[in-house]
Amino acid sequence: MAAKKSTNGRTIDRRQQLFRLFERVAPAAGARLLDAIWFGLPPVSEKAKKVRVELPEAVSIELPFENGKIRGSSWGEGPTVYLVHGWGGWGLQLATFVPPLVDAGFRVIAFDAPSHGDSEPGREGPKRSTLLELRDAFQAVVAAYGPAYGVVAHSLGAAGVTMALKDGVSVRRVVFIATATDFRDWLAQFEQHFGFGPRTRERFLRRFTRKFGPLDGFAVVPMIDGLVEERELPPLLVIHDRSDRETPAEGSMEVAKVWPDAQLLLTDGLGHNRVLRDSSVVEATVTFLSADDPASLSTGDQARQKSTERAAADGPRIVQETMPG
Repeated sequence: MAAKKSTNGRTIDRRQQLFRLFERVAPAAGARLLDAIWFGLPPVSEKAKKVRVELPEAVSIELPFENGKIRGSSWGEGPTVYLVHGWGGWGLQLATFVPPLVDAGFRVIAFDAPSHGDSEPGREGPKRSTLLELRDAFQAVVAAYGPAYGVVAHSLGAAGVTMALKDGVSVRRVVFIATATDFRDWLAQFEQHFGFGPRTRERFLRRFTRKFGPLDGFAVVPMIDGLVEERELPPLLVIHDRSDRETPAEGSMEVAKVWPDAQLLLTDGLGHNRVLRDSSVVEATVTFLSADDPASLSTGDQARQKSTERAAADGPRIVQETMPG
């Protein structure tokens, strides 16, 4: 899951050579190498992790998880909104959402999944993780700190939240940003990127299936289809940038089609991560999460009005659609 972030040019060249060799003479070794890359977390620089907004006073949170600890922060009081990062991310990657959500009357909790950020390794060990760990970490934090009024989830975090909903976690309102939807597409990208062939791919899929079940069982859209048959789903806002090179916008468009009455917001020129810092995206998210709780708007009206004015000055970048249920 980390090919595009985890390697420099020379490392990629070496791995491409190894994959070509293993494809011919040792596909099982190629599968082990692919496993190490697939579940390996990309390094994140301290510069990238620098918080770019002024945050209100936080309360640190920490809870036991498997053999380690999950760490994060909590701000404000009121109905709880959880910020869920994606693969290789960290809780404060979504820091831009914190001040306006607190102003709107919410308690906001952001946490680092196992082996991410300041949290300790999970069952996969240091510098490795899985989608299942992201799901389980979210469920553990909600169990420890109270029901989720709202969730803002980015990329693979959205897939983890979808799995948690399937497991019975209750949420009043959901926002997915740059949703990762189909890992078969990612595997195809890996195959093209690293140059391994069908023998390595087959061995990797066998290895994956033995441990986690079939890869296509993690596809988000069929998962949502199943949820629709089981119960009423909460209101959903889906946001995606058309220029996102890591998770195609078409995936979020498919999510919006199968999730009853979902709202779809498409942006331009923000990519996969900058979309998390865009004032128009933040404003749309806060407005959507506040819709069921009018009393919470009183303390946030002025701040959100200023945000709307800044967004208008920046020019229109969002197209909104309400998908038929």
